[in-house]
Parts: sequence; C-alpha cells; structure tokens
Amino acid sequence: MVEELLTAAAGVGMAVAAYAGAAARVVKQYERGVVFRFGRLLPQVRGPGFTMIVPVIDRLHKVNLQIVTMPVPAQEGITRDNVTVRVDAVVYFKVVDAAEALVRVEDYRFAVSQMAQTSLRSIIGKSDLDDLLSNREKLNQGLELMLDSPAIGWGVQIDRVEIKDVSLPETMKRSMARQAEADRERRARVINADAELQASKKLAEAAGVMSDQPAALQLRLLQTVVAVAAEKNSTLVLPFPVELLRFLERAAQNQPGPGVHGHGLRPEAPRTPTAPTERFEDPLPGLPGEPGAPLPEPLDDTLTGPPVDPDPDPRGGP
Repeated sequence: MVEELLTAAAGVGMAVAAYAGAAARVVKQYERGVVFRFGRLLPQVRGPGFTMIVPVIDRLHKVNLQIVTMPVPAQEGITRDNVTVRVDAVVYFKVVDAAEALVRVEDYRFAVSQMAQTSLRSIIGKSDLDDLLSNREKLNQGLELMLDSPAIGWGVQIDRVEIKDVSLPETMKRSMARQAEADRERRARVINADAELQASKKLAEAAGVMSDQPAALQLRLLQTVVAVAAEKNSTLVLPFPVELLRFLERAAQNQPGPGVHGHGLRPEAPRTPTAPTERFEDPLPGLPGEPGAPLPEPLDDTLTGPPVDPDPDPRGGP
C-alpha cells in the first residue's frame, strides 16, 4: 500500500513538473507578453519576469518594445521641377501598445516598411531638387507626420525619419558643377573688380600727394627698387627719371656759385674773339712729326701785312 502511494505521489509530482514546465514562461525586460485564450485576447498584458499560462489553452506572444531601425529601399521619382532622382531613407520606430500591434495589423514591420516607401515617393513628387539637397530637415518632419498618422492606430510610434542619400543623374551633376563654377567665377570677378576700384581710389589719392611733392615720387621709386632687389633672383634695370634731373637743375639754380658772391670777387669780363692766326708748315716732310721738334710760332697779320704771291704773273696782271 505504501509503495502504491509512493508511486502515485511520484506520478503526481511528475505531472505537476510537466505542467509547470509547459505553463512557465519568462518575459524579458524589453518585451511584453500578449496572451490569447481560445483565440480571445486577454486584457492583461504580461510584464517582464516569470509568468504562467494554461498549457494547450493559452498562447503567449512576445512583442519587442525596442526601437527598430528599418532602412527604406531607394525610391526613384521625379521632383516638382522635373528632375529624376533616387532617394533612400531610414525609419526609427517602436511598439507602444503590444496588443494593438498584434491585433490591428498582420505584420507591423512590413506595414511600416511599405508605408515608408509610399510616403517617400510622395515627398519626392512634392519637393524641388533644392529642397531635397539643402532642406532635408523639413522633409524629414513631413515624412514623420505622414508615417505617424496611420501607425499610431497600429500601436506603433514613429520616432524619427531621416533621408540618407539623394542620387542624381550624371548629366545633372555636370550641370550643377558648371553652375557652381560659374557662380564662383562671378563672385571672384566681382571681388576683383571691387579691389581694383578701391586700389584706383587709393592710387589717385597717392598721385595727388606726389604731384604736390615731387620728391615723394623719387622716394617711392627707391622703395620699389629696394623691394625688387631684395629677392636677388633677377636683373634690375633702373631708369633715370627726368623728374630727378629737373629736381637737381632747380637745386643748382637756387644755389649761388663760389666765385661770384660767395668770396666778394667781381665776375670776369667776357673775352673778345681774336682773329684767326696762320700756321706755316715745314716744307720738309717728316720733320714736324719727329719727336721733340719745335712747332712753328704763329705770325701776327698786323706786323707782316697781306700775304705775298710767290709766283707773280710776268705780264703784270692780277
């Protein structure tokens, strides 16, 4: 009798252990348990930790409440300004109501993915190319609103939506590159012209100052020579300016001479031109060219009189 009781107790213990093993469930901290009994949803959602269900009768579904990162496949569309682009994005969402996420929609992940693709194509058609490239924050907010409106009824909350990349055709890339290059060249020319205008005004003012003080031009020339000669890698040709000659000429005219007024001497009288004198050449060739030979002295016309013809005409004519 005792053996039968022990055997029955052992059987009951095994049955209880098997029941406990089949009924025991563990829900993690980031999960929630939704129980269906005979297909009907129980109102109480099981929290994290150890929980029990009725084997064979109850079905426990665990729902993850972590934020899900879902990439949206690249969508090709035409913008409002008729430019073909290819845009991809990423969606961050989480389940806030586990029971609604299981009951309202068959597969909430697939539903969010399809809705994100549709909304992204709609945003592409409503936006300009410049908005897709530079005003993405506004487009991200628009996408989040478009996704959050239907998803809130599924027990899903859209955390944020980000546009990852915008792919453009090669022809459009080249056109945009030429446009950017032309704009930069235009700004460079405007800046250069502005600099030339300011420099011309300063040069005009400097020219006015130098016209009043001619010596300033010479000083500026010397400064330029010093600046060029400092490199010592080129040949320097220094022109002699006419203004320097004029400056020296005016300085010489303003300074008195040493023999006129400086020492009390009278100015010398101008010399009268004298009559040209004649020189008689030596009839002997080669003698005047010898070294040390004396030169013939000039004769005065007032003492010798007019020249005599060495070969007079025998007939007495002139």
